[in-house]
Amino acid sequence: MKYKKSEAKSHALATMKGIWAAALTPFTASGAINEEGVLSNYRHWIDDLKIDGFFVAGKQGEFFSMSLDERKRAFDLAVKACAGKAQTIMSCSDQNMDTVIELARYAQNCGADYIVVHAPILHFHKKQDETLMNYYRTVCGAVDIGVALWSHPDSGYLMSPELCNRLADIENVVAIKYSVPREMYKELHRLASDRIIVSTASEEEWLDNIEEMNWRLYLCSSPPYLIQSKNDRRMREYTDLAFAGKFTEARKVRDSLEPVRHALKSTRPPEKPHSHQKYWQGLLGQVGGHVRTPLLELTEAEKAATKAAFETCGLKR
Repeated sequence: MKYKKSEAKSHALATMKGIWAAALTPFTASGAINEEGVLSNYRHWIDDLKIDGFFVAGKQGEFFSMSLDERKRAFDLAVKACAGKAQTIMSCSDQNMDTVIELARYAQNCGADYIVVHAPILHFHKKQDETLMNYYRTVCGAVDIGVALWSHPDSGYLMSPELCNRLADIENVVAIKYSVPREMYKELHRLASDRIIVSTASEEEWLDNIEEMNWRLYLCSSPPYLIQSKNDRRMREYTDLAFAGKFTEARKVRDSLEPVRHALKSTRPPEKPHSHQKYWQGLLGQVGGHVRTPLLELTEAEKAATKAAFETCGLKR
């Protein structure tokens, strides 16, 4: 680690910045991790797209279908690819606490910059806030690495800004990916931005959040490598313009991406986000690959509709 546990918050506030992306995991037809494909994607994302950091083996990466050893291997590949060029945040999320802590310790020892642990599914909803306080205190107490929280609807509930503000007092809680309505994350920013970095996965709201709240971290989803290419880095462009205070110019660039956003969203079957994004990656020349069972692959008709939208959306290869 590059910092002590007591320095986790200050280190994150100083260095956890820029555009971060949630990495998809390319699998072969037999279900194995395509390691060469993983490394090829990272090289492209870092060298060509100038992405600053990566969320590894999360929901986008299909962690739920991977073994413990495979998740650790995904961490190792990311550290290898990003060393000295980009930062990493490893998803240690799991329903089993022992698994979370084992992954967290592995991430800490393999050279990760941070870890992220999403709010668990709770089977009993009495004293929910105290249960979650106990959960994150236990995880954070087991490691020294900086920990990001993650609250999203898939848990069956959303952690309130007030609870997250209490969690921000934990020594090595450094950030939160807060996948909630905008008013909720604005309130948490107001309450806790002196202690943790608040971010959300909405690319559409990213520029507004830079302008209104001086945000410096996009944490994170797949748009950084799905709406950009080596010859068309408009998300990077409008982000840098906004960071420089040139908001009128930034908005023009941001808005010019609307046809790309529409092409992605309008062709994505709601039950097939992973396979759709992987197919789109392939259209961009990245390594998309297969999804693992029980996730569903695109039909030929869905592929044709996606390809047609891709070819007319104005994204340069």
